[in-house]
Amino acid sequence: MRVSLIPIDDLDTYMYMFDDEIQNDSFMFEQKSRGMGSSGFSWKLKDHPKLAKGKTVAVVVLDGWGEANPNQYNCIHVADTPTMDSLKKGAPERWRLVKAHGTAVGLPSDDDMGNSEVGHNALGAGRIYAQGAKLVDIALETGKIYEGEGFKYIKESFVDGMLHLIGLLSDGGVHSRFDQLQLLLKGASEHGAKRIRVHILTDGRDVSDGSSVGFVESLENDLAKLCEKGIDAKIASGGGRMYVTMDRYENDWDVVKRGWDAQVLGEAPHKFKSALEAVKKLRESPGANDQFLPPFVIVDDNGKAVGPIVDGDAVVTFNFRADRMVMLAKALDYEKFDKFDRVRFPKIRYTGMLQYDGELKLPSHYLVSPPEIERTSGEYLVHNGIRTFACRQVVRRYCLFLLLLFETVKFGHVTFFWNGNRSGCFNPDMEEYVEIPSDIGISFNAKPKMKALEIAEKARGAILSRKFDQVRVNLPNGDMVGHTGDVQATIVACKAADEAVKVSLLRMILDAIEQVGGIYVVTADHGNAEVMVKRNKKGEPLLDKDGNVQILTSHTLQPVPIAIGGPGLAPGVRFCQDLPGAGLANVAATVMNLHGFEAPSDYEPTLIEVYDE
Repeated sequence: MRVSLIPIDDLDTYMYMFDDEIQNDSFMFEQKSRGMGSSGFSWKLKDHPKLAKGKTVAVVVLDGWGEANPNQYNCIHVADTPTMDSLKKGAPERWRLVKAHGTAVGLPSDDDMGNSEVGHNALGAGRIYAQGAKLVDIALETGKIYEGEGFKYIKESFVDGMLHLIGLLSDGGVHSRFDQLQLLLKGASEHGAKRIRVHILTDGRDVSDGSSVGFVESLENDLAKLCEKGIDAKIASGGGRMYVTMDRYENDWDVVKRGWDAQVLGEAPHKFKSALEAVKKLRESPGANDQFLPPFVIVDDNGKAVGPIVDGDAVVTFNFRADRMVMLAKALDYEKFDKFDRVRFPKIRYTGMLQYDGELKLPSHYLVSPPEIERTSGEYLVHNGIRTFACRQVVRRYCLFLLLLFETVKFGHVTFFWNGNRSGCFNPDMEEYVEIPSDIGISFNAKPKMKALEIAEKARGAILSRKFDQVRVNLPNGDMVGHTGDVQATIVACKAADEAVKVSLLRMILDAIEQVGGIYVVTADHGNAEVMVKRNKKGEPLLDKDGNVQILTSHTLQPVPIAIGGPGLAPGVRFCQDLPGAGLANVAATVMNLHGFEAPSDYEPTLIEVYDE
């Protein structure tokens, strides 16, 4: 298995100089680029009064692993998961549930399901930040979105150019929301946009498969009303999110190219007079679904595309979530670009709904400022390094060293999102990011075990090397396969994730943890695989017109587990009894404690306490 290191960019800001003699002294650190200045701020964490330093901590994140009532559509319950079962039943005082959705992770309401971005933000940040959807809601509600520099920038194209809106047609609230698109269309037209084209990406992942038809009908009605007011507004192109445009982490640039060809060049294998006709017709193909609809363009009576992006136009990608917009943002924003042949690179004014990568300043213009997450737990821990051997052959007595393990499909979750939407390391001498490449061109339900075993093996080797104090692992099986809606494959995926924990935690990692006297933390970022069917108000499975159970492919509103243990865990450590509303943000302080530090005072409270047995 090929393992590649993540490229590290812009690291000259972070310079670390320590002496063995000052390892326990408070030190100051100027960080002008992050607004810390030199006003007395210190990165130094207080020592925990009862928990020792120097323990290797393995943090395992099971993606899409929630807790729900047992039934035949709870794939986690149906799957053989002896490892997680043993953690739950073996030490009840070291197992509990935490919230991973809604206001607990910074989303607008408790009706909003969690997702990997906000989940990993909370896990790493230790505080609850207003997230993308909520920030956009506020900007639209107050009208401030139209007063910002981003909107003023694209407005310059309204006189002679066309406004293009590209994004996910969905009300799932994970990447975008349909009501926000509706408000943006209304507001843009009221603020001078006379010609508007929408390039839709159908969902079927965070919402029901087949819901694309209803969304397209509603959107076409909205655009027709704008046309009645003299606005030239149409849907120009489309395609399914997993096949067109919305790839992530540079896994498959062909996905973005298909979107580019349709959106920018006005070229696609399928041409229709209306988007509603396109979606209905393409869904008739055997095995077709919303997620994987092929690209299409809308043409006029002469067969000419109604809305290719050309010089002088304005473009907005209206998704608020970053990971599946970054690749398109690079294609739209970067003059120098070699990932595929763009054929032509139109001179446009482009903004994202938010800035998708603050470190890369991508895109350079945006409508809503993203959450400014600073002082993440990872950054604190790096600054409080207890020295050991560093990869630059600088021999140090004790040093905090992070090894992050993940599969390509979750490339940024335990790095970019965990670090507060920041690319790269805080200190390359003290962090190592390892990527296990995902299979390309193979559906996740066709290979539900994915690369769990490879991740487990790397984790075991990292711990036994004794070079790392924290090993952070993401196992994506439950989420990635759960999104396919294939119940049997999701059961296999949950079993594989448990086996990976079993191999890496109880056989591989636990053996390794036993040898180094370490600690494990097992948790999840949101629910998914535990609820795989839609239900009515009575709790009964919903049936479609043919009498088949309606499968749920989206994330859920369920809580997620967290378990702690290992030979390095002090005997008196247990979960607190007075934090019934705790969420993922509480995990950061917990992990800091397990490293022997007290968390900053403004972090969400730790989940653990130490009592005398």
